[in-house]
Amino acid sequence: MKKILKIDASARRADHEVPAYRSLSRGLSGHFEARWREHNGEDQFIYRDLGATPPDFVSEDWIAAVFTPERDRNAEQRALLALSDRLIDEVAQADLILIATPMYNYGMPASLKAWFDQVVRIGKTFSFDLARGDFPLQPMLSGKTLVLLSTSGEFGFEPGGIRESMNHLGPHLRTLSHYLGVEDFREIRIEYQEFGDERHRQSIDRAYRATDRLVEMLSGKILPAA
Repeated sequence: MKKILKIDASARRADHEVPAYRSLSRGLSGHFEARWREHNGEDQFIYRDLGATPPDFVSEDWIAAVFTPERDRNAEQRALLALSDRLIDEVAQADLILIATPMYNYGMPASLKAWFDQVVRIGKTFSFDLARGDFPLQPMLSGKTLVLLSTSGEFGFEPGGIRESMNHLGPHLRTLSHYLGVEDFREIRIEYQEFGDERHRQSIDRAYRATDRLVEMLSGKILPAA
C-alpha cells in the first residue's frame, strides 16, 4: 500500500452544491485522486487543506527552538515545533506528494510557502555539513515523487514560453522539493483563466487528459517508502 500526501493550497473553497468546483486546482486534484483510487484502491491519502487551515509562519522563537538540541528543548519549544513535526511526519510517510495550487502574483500562495518553511527543516529533512564545501545541504529523505497541479490567469510559463522568466511557482517548488527527498517532479498546468476564452477551455481539457495519462503512468511504478 502506497501513501499519497494531497495538499490543496487555493484560497477558494470547493462548492459541493454545484457540479463544478469554484477552484480549478481543487477540481483537478479531486480528479487526480478519483483516477488514482480507480487504479490503486488500497492506497491511502493523507490530506492537508492549506487554503482552509494555513500553517503558522515561522518566528524568531520557532527558529531558536529548531536550533536548540532536541534533548535541551523546553516544553514551550516542543509545543512550537509540534505542528512542524506532524507535517514532516506526513511527508516522510508519503510515496507521492500531490500539490494543487494557483499561481498568486507569479509565485506560490503564502499558505503553501508557510508549509514549506515548516517542513524543510535542518536535522529533519536535510542535513548541513560544511565539510561538503559550497553545497553543505543534503536531503535526508529520498525516492519520492511530487506532482504539481498548477493554475494561472495568464499563460506561457513553461520552459521557452513568453512568461518563463515570470514563473516563480514551479521552479521554486522544484528547488524546495529536493530537500523533501523528491527525485521525480511533474507539473500539469491550467492556464488562460483570466481570459476565459476557448484557449482556457482547451487548457482545462488538456490538463484533465494529462492527469489521466500521468496517473496511468505512475500507477504501479511508485514503490512504497521504506
